[in-house]
Amino acid sequence: MLIFFLAYLGGMLTIFSPCVLPVLPFVFARSEQSFRRTGLPILLGMAATFTVLASFAAVGGAWLIAVNQYGRYAAMGLLLLLGLALIFPALSDRLMRPFVALGGRLQQRADQQASIKGSLLLGVAVGFLWAPCAGPILGLVLAGAALHGANLYSAILLLVFAAGAATSLGLALLAGDRVFSMMKRSLGAEEWVRRGLGIAVVVGVVVIALGWDTKFLAQFSFFNTARTEQKLISQLAKPAAASNKEIGRIAPSLLGATQWLNSPPLAIESLRGKIVLVDFWTYSCINCLRTMPYLKAWNEKYRDQGLVIIGVHAPEFAFEKDQHNVEQA
Repeated sequence: MLIFFLAYLGGMLTIFSPCVLPVLPFVFARSEQSFRRTGLPILLGMAATFTVLASFAAVGGAWLIAVNQYGRYAAMGLLLLLGLALIFPALSDRLMRPFVALGGRLQQRADQQASIKGSLLLGVAVGFLWAPCAGPILGLVLAGAALHGANLYSAILLLVFAAGAATSLGLALLAGDRVFSMMKRSLGAEEWVRRGLGIAVVVGVVVIALGWDTKFLAQFSFFNTARTEQKLISQLAKPAAASNKEIGRIAPSLLGATQWLNSPPLAIESLRGKIVLVDFWTYSCINCLRTMPYLKAWNEKYRDQGLVIIGVHAPEFAFEKDQHNVEQA
């Protein structure tokens, strides 16, 4: 039960991580409507989609990578339509046809009927785009899923993590609803608040589509959730039993890599007598990107003295397994 408690706490801490910022505009886009009929279905759709995608990402093949990639494109298109409909609610049919027409109809239906299905669909779209920061707790959960496959235990762990994230986002959504309501009452600027949310949604889609979210957020230090998660694990988890087994001098082979990028394949024999630093990273992981300047500086300074840095790309989510995405990053 302890791992489930840790997973839930880890999910709740995502509200303080920079990775949540790109999806906040999508979640807050309907904050002025009923939480039960709009906000809650969005969060449920997001949590369910993340759980399904993350559960199969560890064992899925090329077909899942393609489904996830095209799903992200469809999600960005749907959310872009929503943002444009928020900005141009009256002119959508006349000026922006056909690009905003669909989004305008969806938005109008949601406004009039507070459609639970429409909000759930938006939650599914957000779930395709949400990639939480990989802290120690999520790392444990994803590592377990990779080792044991897409089984019920792994799926429940991921769902508990997503539920924690949905809880913190739900609390923020309720607080944001009060703030927006107060702004509309005091300033009489309901239409401008609505358009501001639409602009934020469009900007969020563009930022995610161009990959600027990780590059931009990696430059800033917010609340360090990784340290907090590590403290929780240290305090709550049982320490591993000490091993008397001696560590051998033979390094493991480098066989098993699916592709070598930026260098020819290396063999362990060619590295004997050198200092080898193996960096496990993921191109969309903000904490991983923050280490890059240090690794580059060490490489420049110590390369001639025998330092070799090998980066092992260890994808967590299906879209990170696309080699083209890695090469572009």
